[in-house]
Amino acid sequence: MSTSQLEQSNREVGSAAASMHKSEASATVRESSRPPTARPDDVAPPQAPSLGVPEGGLAAWLTVAGAFLCQMCGFGYTGSFGVYQDFYTRVYLSDQSSSAISWIGSLNAFLVISSGLLAGRLYDRGYFYHLLYGGSLLLAFSLFMLSLAKPNQYYQILLSQGIGAGLGAGMVYIPSVAIISQYFHKRRALTMTIVASGSSLGSIIHPIMLNNTLNNPKIGFAIAARANAGLISGLLLIACCMMRTRTTVQSKPAHLWVSAKRFSKDMPYVFAALGMTVFATGFYFPLFYIQLDALTHGLDKTFAFYSLVIMNASSFVGRLSPGWFANRLGSHNIIVTATFCCAILIFGMIGISSVASVVVIAVIYGFFVGTYIAMLGPLLAHLTDDMSELGARMGIAFACAGVGSLIGTPISGALLTAEYHWWRPALFSGIVAFAGFGCFLVSIILLRRRKAHQRALDRGEKA
Repeated sequence: MSTSQLEQSNREVGSAAASMHKSEASATVRESSRPPTARPDDVAPPQAPSLGVPEGGLAAWLTVAGAFLCQMCGFGYTGSFGVYQDFYTRVYLSDQSSSAISWIGSLNAFLVISSGLLAGRLYDRGYFYHLLYGGSLLLAFSLFMLSLAKPNQYYQILLSQGIGAGLGAGMVYIPSVAIISQYFHKRRALTMTIVASGSSLGSIIHPIMLNNTLNNPKIGFAIAARANAGLISGLLLIACCMMRTRTTVQSKPAHLWVSAKRFSKDMPYVFAALGMTVFATGFYFPLFYIQLDALTHGLDKTFAFYSLVIMNASSFVGRLSPGWFANRLGSHNIIVTATFCCAILIFGMIGISSVASVVVIAVIYGFFVGTYIAMLGPLLAHLTDDMSELGARMGIAFACAGVGSLIGTPISGALLTAEYHWWRPALFSGIVAFAGFGCFLVSIILLRRRKAHQRALDRGEKA
């Protein structure tokens, strides 16, 4: 090879190397310009959740039915505490204040939701059956122990109904929602709303049963509690026989603190979790107090007993409705609308004074609060790129929301006082519910901006 040919070859090699270096540098610049949630160091590679998902079948629908029963027995029982709030205040714990009694229900709700922090992690590690069987057994045992509680023995009821039943229901709550993603992707929002509607049906059945047994002098508290515990135990046994996992989930997910740190960089998720927390501080007020509110305003006793049933029946419709058009409207948009309407209706609790006002509040509020609860699962699934992290994301978000449910109704009870100043807790609950609406609104704005930015980057790369 001549000297000139050798020099020409070297120049070509150098040009190719320079071109390759320039291409790599350009790729690096494009990668660094991505939003934080798209960096490999921050987020695990997204999976294709629709790949291999059956979208139906006998096992899938049996699992949906079993999850429906779990929600009916767990969160549905929690949503019926308004009956106990009324009965304990007037009869069984008459030496305690409304605020102290509401701690029983709020602690139960807190544990149902916040137990997901641990239950979600265990679900991701493949312990679905341990959670399902263990939680069902603990819930049934605690409710039978409640039947042994004596009048004015506050600590006995707090331990059994507040702590034991709350932990048991919390162990099955998140797994019974998250498992739906193993069977459905395109119809995930629909099936999750079907599952979530189980708690509304439970909140209809339990109050009817409890009001007709607790307030019957021939039956009494012990037999009424045992009958309710027997119903829940039987339904949970059926659910345990119906539910099955389809895939082996991630066996060793990232450490909780590592996951939480990564999730904290996802601002739409952060504001959604904050919205759940703030909104939960206010939205339990009508559920816990509408029956007592109706009675203290002198309304018919029979009607007052069914005021909570009316609200939960409307909630049942509200939980089923959004699943049919969630994919078209978006879970974020539906939740923003529902929280805004709920906040306005909580303010409307100030004006309750007649049968008509109770019915209007119960029907409309029940519908929108049902819509809100039904969309939480699809919302968090929508904010999750890697489905192996769904349990962790749901667990952390619901744990934060549990704090709001823990403190909300006791504060409302303290503001109510023994003189029943109903405008005070209604005003407080309405304000914090409206603040929760604001957090969800910020979340959807940030999500839209992120998607628009990602689309712009994708167009630039293709160009």
